[in-house]
Amino acid sequence: MATEETTSNAQHTETSSSGEESISSVLSEKRKFPPSAEFSNNAHISSMEEYEKLYAAAEADPDAYWGGIAEQFHWFKKWDSVLEWNTPYAKWFNGGKTNICYNALDVHVNSWRKNKAAIIWEGEEGNQRVLTYGELHRQVSKFANVLKIAGIKPGDRVAIYMGMVPELVIAVLACARVGAVHNVIFAGFSAHAITERVNDSRAKMVICADGTRRRGGSINLKNIVDEAIVNTPSIRSVIVLKVTDEEIHMHNGMDHWWHDLMGLAADESEPAELDAEHPLFVLYTSGSTGKPKGILHTTAGYMVHAASSFKYVFDIKDEDIYFCTADVGWITGHTYMIYGPMLNGATILMYEGAPNYPQWDRFWDIINRHKVTIFYTAPTAIRAFIRAGNEWVTKHNLSSLRLLGTVGEPINPEAWMWYQKVVGQEKCPIVDTWWQTETGGIMVSPLPGATPTKPGTATRPLPGIMVDVVRKDGTPCEANEGGYLVIKKPWPSMLRTIYGDNERYEKTYWSEFHDMYFTGDGARKDEDGYIWIMGRVDDVVNVSGHRLGTSEVESALVSHEAVAEAAVVSRPDELKGNALVAFVTLKDEYVGDMTLREALRNHVAKEIGPIAKPDEIRWAKGLPKTRSGKIMRRLLRELATSNEIKGDVTTLEDFGVLENLRDQEND
Repeated sequence: MATEETTSNAQHTETSSSGEESISSVLSEKRKFPPSAEFSNNAHISSMEEYEKLYAAAEADPDAYWGGIAEQFHWFKKWDSVLEWNTPYAKWFNGGKTNICYNALDVHVNSWRKNKAAIIWEGEEGNQRVLTYGELHRQVSKFANVLKIAGIKPGDRVAIYMGMVPELVIAVLACARVGAVHNVIFAGFSAHAITERVNDSRAKMVICADGTRRRGGSINLKNIVDEAIVNTPSIRSVIVLKVTDEEIHMHNGMDHWWHDLMGLAADESEPAELDAEHPLFVLYTSGSTGKPKGILHTTAGYMVHAASSFKYVFDIKDEDIYFCTADVGWITGHTYMIYGPMLNGATILMYEGAPNYPQWDRFWDIINRHKVTIFYTAPTAIRAFIRAGNEWVTKHNLSSLRLLGTVGEPINPEAWMWYQKVVGQEKCPIVDTWWQTETGGIMVSPLPGATPTKPGTATRPLPGIMVDVVRKDGTPCEANEGGYLVIKKPWPSMLRTIYGDNERYEKTYWSEFHDMYFTGDGARKDEDGYIWIMGRVDDVVNVSGHRLGTSEVESALVSHEAVAEAAVVSRPDELKGNALVAFVTLKDEYVGDMTLREALRNHVAKEIGPIAKPDEIRWAKGLPKTRSGKIMRRLLRELATSNEIKGDVTTLEDFGVLENLRDQEND
């Protein structure tokens, strides 16, 4: 039960005590949910006292803390030093030699886990496969031999463009086994996006499928690859997995069938003994301007943080069935669907298709049938489920669930409460996790057996992670004073650079504050030291001299009973500097009219204050989102300002949403 049920509004803070401009924090949430005694008693970290002790020890001697975790893994050669730090470049466990695939598979195959399920896979059409750790190890070893025969050597880049099938995991782990640098490209991306990423990473090979299933249909991936590699001189070969029996053209000498090559490959493949700082993968994330950024992660440091954060945040036990809904094309799929779980010998559930196919209860049906115990998904998906209606959830038995998680963007308190009550049946802790592609792993999150949670906050940083909220001059903010989220000390899974562009790496992440990594997010710390993410600094707007984080206005809108989802952006305004424009998706039983529009504006004024009232509310049947579920606010800003879309839309999932928004007429 919550210890408090009331919410109140915080005061605006426009100028800090040092005279520095800060970001207004306008939302305050007072409900608090301590973990149950039953959960705490069985948790890896079972109290705030234990967390505080661990955090203080890690802060006092980070080398001892991270070194102690690293000792738990297999090393061909132990490191000479835990950290060598030359701002902003890190070398973790330098001099050590290891292999992350060996630690994710061979370690378990040499134990009782050999016959434990590693992957439970369900296709969109209902077909199922189970791969034990032993079978996964055999398949990965065979494909590692395929890569070697194809001439792939340690350090070579390999692009992977596949749907959510087990062979995608096999390809990733095989690359890690031989020391190739994998570059997973989300299977919703266009040919142009593939060309751009392949050329930037100078990949030698593309591994793809003939097609992928989506909402009852299929997408021909091979045709997209064929179009892409016309302009990719570095590509020497393409390996094609047969999934959907698409009609495709196989080019002699260039294209090879997965099954043909696997049929010729031996079952055993010795893992490469790799330097701790050997590149593991490049993953591209959108730049606010210009070309995508190739985020480079290396082997040992990433391994240490991916494994330890997964263990503690998800309180993983051997009997758990863990279901992460992220696509491997995103960082969550890398860290918390492949590496983190498998380094811990966990069983993952992998689902191929859409959450609402054939109906809105697909996830809940999966959880019921497979007795999933841990469920990790995005706030965007949660809000979509709210809109679909509780009956899709409550018709299924979700009693197997013991822990819920969220990832991808801040979760508004009302969505958090729905998740806790309807999905978690008020018995499951929620780990609201904050991290980035760049951080490699979770940085701020509740520890479910220790941390009292509050709806809408990722709470406290993990042990060994030094996060703070600062003003423009780098001085720490006071409690509830909005500022800039920074990371003050290096951490093992941090990005090493932007691939091929050290200058952009230094400028993007290290030029804003001296000797601190700038996350790009606005945030505040409350009186308990809990961190509240207020959205990207790009989404902080000046309204009549107040700097407001739009995510807080969105939370206020969604707390109204009629609203399923909202996105708030700004457009230039001669009088106020910026005006707030809200795109609002209503629950099905409500009709958008002038009366409701005014009611929502007044609701925001009541929840936050008159300064935050949207100047304009536009009804939206849906919001433009990427296939990973993030709202593309950049497109909404363009619509609000000029009613035109000129920017890149290659990552957009549903183009019909934009047409509906363009056609939307206000009353």
